[in-house]
Amino acid sequence: EFLTQATDPFLAVKTCTEELDAAGFVKLSKREPFGGVLKPGGSYYYTINHSTLVAFTVGAKYKAGNGFKIIGGHTDSPYLKVKPISKRAGSGCVQLGVECYGGGLWHTWFDRDLGISGRVLVRTSCPESEQHIVRIPKPVARISTLCIHLQTAEERGSFKVNKEEHLSPILGTQSVLEREAKLQLNKMGDDDDHWKKNQEPELLKLIASEIGIDTKQIANFELGLFDCQPASLGGIKNEFLNSARLDNLATCFVALESIVDYSKSDNVSEDDAISLIALFDHEEIGSQSTHGAGSPVMSEAVSRITSAFAENTHSRDPELHASAVRRSFIFSVDMAHAVHPNYANKHERNHGPRMNAGVVIKTNQNQRYATNGVTGFIAREVARKTEKNIPLQEFVVRSDCPCGTTIGPILSANTGIRTVDLGMPQLSMHSCREVMGIADLTNGYNLFKSFFDNFNEIDECLEG
Repeated sequence: EFLTQATDPFLAVKTCTEELDAAGFVKLSKREPFGGVLKPGGSYYYTINHSTLVAFTVGAKYKAGNGFKIIGGHTDSPYLKVKPISKRAGSGCVQLGVECYGGGLWHTWFDRDLGISGRVLVRTSCPESEQHIVRIPKPVARISTLCIHLQTAEERGSFKVNKEEHLSPILGTQSVLEREAKLQLNKMGDDDDHWKKNQEPELLKLIASEIGIDTKQIANFELGLFDCQPASLGGIKNEFLNSARLDNLATCFVALESIVDYSKSDNVSEDDAISLIALFDHEEIGSQSTHGAGSPVMSEAVSRITSAFAENTHSRDPELHASAVRRSFIFSVDMAHAVHPNYANKHERNHGPRMNAGVVIKTNQNQRYATNGVTGFIAREVARKTEKNIPLQEFVVRSDCPCGTTIGPILSANTGIRTVDLGMPQLSMHSCREVMGIADLTNGYNLFKSFFDNFNEIDECLEG
């Protein structure tokens, strides 16, 4: 249900905050000081841009300068985003102008039933405005493949996608929609900011109907397309989870469940640290934004929470922040590449993670992943500190292949906090439809929960 509902970063954060609200987490205003609001034993959250989430539980014995147990993931996945001028038409069809977000396997988006979701800015009364998060799970758009008879033998053998020319979805036919469009334009009246004239009127009508407003009130939007097919179990024994956006919403879900359950556990009463999850937007495009992992969000969270518990204003100095940093640890959690039985030679021969066989520790000596000898050891100790027998696997990329990266190196460099890169193994990463082992959700949850439960004890035995 989480994967089906969270069709973009805005919906991912909205779905998370609904569960946090139900679990008793208190929403914070990021514009107001945290001092006097945060209490030992309390649980809190705040959002940035409605697409990045920070949620945390304060140990009952926490004092300023103590450490943070952090799980970091990302809310975004490759998808097709609507362009600022969305109106587009060709050959009697009404289409939608879209731009590729991230590095998707775009050929997998053809012949799918596509819905639309995202954020809409609405004028209420000048100069007041509101933000609405919308999800329209109807097949309102489709990108059709070219029929076989209009392709050459070479084209049939090598399906190449021109991202500008071939990915514009069809919304309908001009003969049907133009009559409605004229009526909508008349209803909209004057458009002072000249924005609406560049949008497909039927799209505006659909959005307005979903929110329950007049089309005149729509001031702007950030929308994207998604596959309407819901997440499902697969495999002959239902051992697989098939879904869009497993990278990285499967991880976000497990991180969310682990912090919620930890906040309700008896261990909080003896905890002297902060247990925190940070789910960032914009990982798929480099993390360099106001609310990506490359921003001050993580350092700011550590600093503000630490300062909120300082006994007096004179003790809110860099020493407290530095002490907290050196006592902290990050699980950078992103999905991992499972070995594909049809392409097994794409993996290093001794490092081929399997689905349903455990969470993966990801290592790269060129620091594409943040794991080192100490942080990898800590992750293994976290797995050992439980009776659940949490399995772990190892991954390094082949020496003759390029290596992807995660938020791990970015967070560790920006904050100075020790970091390990982990992930649940999957196939079809960045496809419109991905697959992972269902048992690895449990493996991931058990590992994350053990991290919150046991890291402090493990870290006391280490220094440096």
